[in-house]
Amino acid sequence: MSAPLAGAGRATWLPALTPDGWLLFATAAVRTFAYGFLSVVLGLYLDALGLDAAAIGAVFTAALAGGAAMTIWLTAVADRLGRRRVLSAGAVLMGLAGAVFAVTDQPAVLMFAAILGTISPSGKEVGPFLSVEQAILPQTTPDAQRTSAFAAYNVVSSLAGALGALAAALPALLGLDGLAGYRLLVWAYAAAALVLLALFARLSSAAEAQQTKAAGARPRLGLHRSRGVVLRLAALFAVDSFAGGFVVQSLVAYWFYLRFGADMAALGLIFFGANVLAALSFFAAAPIARRIGLLNTMVFTHLPSNVLLMLVALMPSLELAAAMLLVRHLLSQLDVPTRQSYTMAVVAPDERSAAAGLTQVARTAAAAVAPGFTGAALAVPALGLPFVIAGALKIVYDLAILAAFRSLRPPEEKKPSTSSPAAAAAPAERRSGDGAPE
Repeated sequence: MSAPLAGAGRATWLPALTPDGWLLFATAAVRTFAYGFLSVVLGLYLDALGLDAAAIGAVFTAALAGGAAMTIWLTAVADRLGRRRVLSAGAVLMGLAGAVFAVTDQPAVLMFAAILGTISPSGKEVGPFLSVEQAILPQTTPDAQRTSAFAAYNVVSSLAGALGALAAALPALLGLDGLAGYRLLVWAYAAAALVLLALFARLSSAAEAQQTKAAGARPRLGLHRSRGVVLRLAALFAVDSFAGGFVVQSLVAYWFYLRFGADMAALGLIFFGANVLAALSFFAAAPIARRIGLLNTMVFTHLPSNVLLMLVALMPSLELAAAMLLVRHLLSQLDVPTRQSYTMAVVAPDERSAAAGLTQVARTAAAAVAPGFTGAALAVPALGLPFVIAGALKIVYDLAILAAFRSLRPPEEKKPSTSSPAAAAAPAERRSGDGAPE
């Protein structure tokens, strides 16, 4: 039996969660805080160790590729072998990788540690943690508050990551400059893994998958009944993420520099504002989804944001282009918690880890490909081609996912939600072989 919900009946944007749910908020905060400071200093640290640009790039590639491979492998078995075990194993690997980075300067050893451990050069989630936590979160809250839980979870992660980036300055404030300061932060990253291990140990048995697999169903990549649904979602999410790869923050900043001559002060203000607005928009996701549904929220808030993205390219001044980008960020992230909530709602409970892992890797891999095309797209900055291409592809994604999934609804949109957070198991047992409702 699940633990009692903590704080039932509180403000609509703050979900009622079991103790396991609050633990997941804590683990997300610890982890993204550590990712935040490591991503700021990792390149500088490797350079101070004596690695050249090629070797640093190889370590980064190993970290990203290894994170994807470990995500696929561990999430495929997490629901069967135990989510708590997989999370604890991931924390151990993260701690070992951090320790290796702190004590050696050998590129081959660093690459090996980056592949097997959880090293984030981007400040974003790598490895199996996010996927497994996303699988557990729906079991810690009623269906009606699942989207609010994902929204709050994303707010916590975003704010913790921002604070982590600020924390990268602490060694310098303590008088530790250069290599000594960087190494202190790398050890702090390893220590964060120990904190994660202690927090994961406190998760209850209610965090484990609720087995719903039909007799004779043969899992592949951890999926059985919902395989068709997950593969279609992963393919569509990859299109969206590939489009987003044309307008990642560093490339947008570079375009503002090329097109308008924006300096670092202006760029800092623009992207600070964009990130704050994106984080605040998470709070609106759940109320909108309750009114119009998860899939409609994903699509009909995303479509206008993509039109605004294309309009950035047409603005004649820095001020207008920045304003268009900021307004776009008020809408562009509303689909994040709704997408996560929808994915977890329409797959069987014992496929959630695998579904989250596969869709996460599809998004990450697709986003990694797009920047390779941006050189040609930026050849004539006045055309703003990255914004046009990204916006057009994202509109194709919006229309395609609406057409493909408009008949597949989450449980809270089909019937009144029950008080049990385990209620999501019932619809999953009535799905057909590809995960669609019978």
